[in-house]
Amino acid sequence: MNYTTQMDAAKKGIITRQMEAVAAKEGRPVEEIRALVAEGKVVIPANKKHRSLEPEGIGQGLRTKINVNLGISKDCCNFELEMEKVRKALELKAEAIMDLSSYGKTGEFRQKLVEISTAMIGTVPVYDAVGFYDKELSCLTADELFNVVEKHAQDGVDFMTIHAGINRSTAERFKKAGRLTNIVSRGGSLIFAWMELTGNENPFYEQFDRLLDIFEKYDVTVSLGDALRPGSIHDSTDASQIEELIVLGELTKKAWERNVQVMIEGPGHMAINEIAANMVLEKRLCHGAPFYVLGPIVTDIAPGYDHITSAIGGAIAAANGADFLCYVTPAEHLRLPDLEDMKEGIIAARIAAHAADIAKGIKGAREWDDRMSMARRNLDWEEMFNLAIDGDKPRKYRQSSMPEHSDTCTMCGRMCAVRNMNKVLRGETLSIK
Repeated sequence: MNYTTQMDAAKKGIITRQMEAVAAKEGRPVEEIRALVAEGKVVIPANKKHRSLEPEGIGQGLRTKINVNLGISKDCCNFELEMEKVRKALELKAEAIMDLSSYGKTGEFRQKLVEISTAMIGTVPVYDAVGFYDKELSCLTADELFNVVEKHAQDGVDFMTIHAGINRSTAERFKKAGRLTNIVSRGGSLIFAWMELTGNENPFYEQFDRLLDIFEKYDVTVSLGDALRPGSIHDSTDASQIEELIVLGELTKKAWERNVQVMIEGPGHMAINEIAANMVLEKRLCHGAPFYVLGPIVTDIAPGYDHITSAIGGAIAAANGADFLCYVTPAEHLRLPDLEDMKEGIIAARIAAHAADIAKGIKGAREWDDRMSMARRNLDWEEMFNLAIDGDKPRKYRQSSMPEHSDTCTMCGRMCAVRNMNKVLRGETLSIK
């Protein structure tokens, strides 16, 4: 039986090899995965042209996945450095990589990325449009914007952020709102500016069916971008954000009618006490579609440490229903991240995702922690390093300050509670001098 997309197959009762791969990774029955894909509650971003992909599922009841942003900019256009980041992201087990390149040979970089990446690849085509045509934003036509989308699909991109929810109506709401930080979404600001400069409706909203034609053809997942996400905790959960979310829910149903898979992108900055309610709002207004969040960043006063502010918000968001976390690095708001920034961001996001999976009762999540606790009880340092999310750092810490006795560390020495409890419970003589 033929099918066009993962959702089309799922609705027809077909089990694809991608569904089988996801079921095996998640330890779930493949029929359950198929049913969730058919309902739109799980997506498997898998462009037909992405040959090296090792598929992942995102959505209800599955492990929380993380995304890494990278790419070339005009001020930092080192192709090889970005490819080094790609390799590091894959080594650190990121499930997705978004190429946000906006300058230079974007096509060449994107094609190489798709060729080597086992992780799913995402892009934001509007970033690429200005450079691709070498035109000012106001001179771009709707046809040219759609041509760039199709080029990304042809190159094998698995999901694309499309800011279709900001239209003339939601833009007017924003202009009346008096936000503290206006629009902080790069793609959202470009679409807003294009509408203001040309006087035209957002073509991705106005011609949404045309977009779906492309996505259905290549089986690209549409990640409906949050152009009006809050850029400060002052602006969170305001009328602009919520009105856009309502529009995204309407577009979700249209995409599902065409068997195009959908993710919804969510808030960037948000106080802790608002996060859980926002997760409920998204799932209700967008009919259970998987939710992809940047952070949320829970306080605005920690530049240089926003991987931490983001991990706090990400853990709370995912524990309350978010399915996919976009990493944030220490360089957020400050510069293009370097390799070490990227690593710090990935580790922080993975910690947040795993902490949420424990809270959600995801199969196998708590067992990992139990194995670590067993290694600690046994003072099995090598096993601890092997089980750690990042084994290199704890190994270096241990080696940098070795104790007199191998069954202790240099903080407690022979007063180590774990060591002494083991000895006492085994009936051994105890000396702490």
